[in-house]
Amino acid sequence: MADAGVARRGDLTHGSIAPTLLKFALPTLASSILQSLNGTINAIWVGRFLGEGALAATSNANMVMFLLTSFVFGFGMASTILIGQHWGRRDIDGARRIFGTAGGGFLLATIVIAIVGYFLASSILSLLGTPPEAEPLALDYLQVIFLAMPAILLLTLMMMALRGSGDSLTPLWFMMVAVVLDSALNPVFILGLGPAPRMGIAGSATATFIANYAALLGLIAYIYLRDLPLRLRGKELRYLWCDMAIFRTIIVKGFPMGLQMIIISLSALALVGLVNREGVDTTAAFGVAMQLWTYVQMPAMALGAAVSAMTAQNIGANRWDRVDRVTRVGIVQAILITGALILLLTLADRVVLSLFMGTDSPALPIARHIHVLATWNFLLFGVMMVLFATMRANGAVWGPLLILAIGLVPVRFGWIFATYGWLGADAIWTSFPASALANLGLALVFYLQGGWRKARMAPAECPDEEECVEEALATREPGGALNPAG
Repeated sequence: MADAGVARRGDLTHGSIAPTLLKFALPTLASSILQSLNGTINAIWVGRFLGEGALAATSNANMVMFLLTSFVFGFGMASTILIGQHWGRRDIDGARRIFGTAGGGFLLATIVIAIVGYFLASSILSLLGTPPEAEPLALDYLQVIFLAMPAILLLTLMMMALRGSGDSLTPLWFMMVAVVLDSALNPVFILGLGPAPRMGIAGSATATFIANYAALLGLIAYIYLRDLPLRLRGKELRYLWCDMAIFRTIIVKGFPMGLQMIIISLSALALVGLVNREGVDTTAAFGVAMQLWTYVQMPAMALGAAVSAMTAQNIGANRWDRVDRVTRVGIVQAILITGALILLLTLADRVVLSLFMGTDSPALPIARHIHVLATWNFLLFGVMMVLFATMRANGAVWGPLLILAIGLVPVRFGWIFATYGWLGADAIWTSFPASALANLGLALVFYLQGGWRKARMAPAECPDEEECVEEALATREPGGALNPAG
């Protein structure tokens, strides 16, 4: 077809798998590290300038932001997979339809989230059990963050869609824009440098607001200036008016994937509630440990995204001979990169942790203890993410959701409540490896059982867009049809 040459620009269906996967994953990994670095630098500014109470406040508020980002993750991943499958079969117009539908469909949703969240921020923090001394600061921070959510969520969605077309470099450039602006503007608005007003903790959120809107507008301009393949022109702009068949497919496939992230978020939010009972120092220490964990888990997330995009394209091209090989390579790379990062952070944990709170902070030894007990679980997490990415790329989304729910709810909290009497707060930290072991075991069983392969959408059975969408909606896992009702 006419756009076949365009599709080859992001082709992940040919060539040696290991270097291709790594080359695609590295920009995504760099984006993840930059995003982590952004959060870390901002936490350093807040901790150094405003103290442990403000750090605890941002820890609680950032969990809410992660929950909302999870809302768009599933639909962004569904778009990535569907775009990838269309890209693999050289159907560029179909990929543009999905891109337009995803962007147009969720623009309104993000605006609603911003308005509702702004007015309910106080109630949300009360539900979290935010320590009373941190709640006013957390409210000031969270309300501004809600106003930034349309840009944050749409930027995430567009970056994921671009990766589905085999482009992992463009998202990296605009992640750099967001990170540089956010990190540089934080002290300006916190302290009121130059003509900027002195805003305290709200200044940190204001920097995030400005940075993400600038990056979003810049990305849109770049897509058109460089005439990237997913841009919409002329009659293609009607794709922004939601195509209900495609939108329904994105919802059907995206809802369980988003729910996975929401389960992770809710599990973490429930943990925050338990941690808050241990006092402000422990809350601050846990917040810092989560900053380190963001670094540790992002390589696995980036490799999972790369595996998902590559697998989706190979499924679209009917290259099933490469799917298992992509998974094996992804697992090896996840273990090597994550393991190296854990080792480095463990060797330098005191130096790294003291950046947030100073060497004399009472929270420092607590944070080091948490790191030693819990961080190694992300090796298991990395393997699980690659397995899930492969299965998701073929539409198998309910199995991974159930596995994740088992590990993060009954296993994690069952462990905490069963061992808290004799482990104390260590029951919380050791629940991370306990749940990771359960999740990985179940994921391996589900992957090796092989039923997820039955959900495939073969190009030979999809001569046009309408039939492809119909088959996507009829796709089945071993447990039944993929539909909104579950």
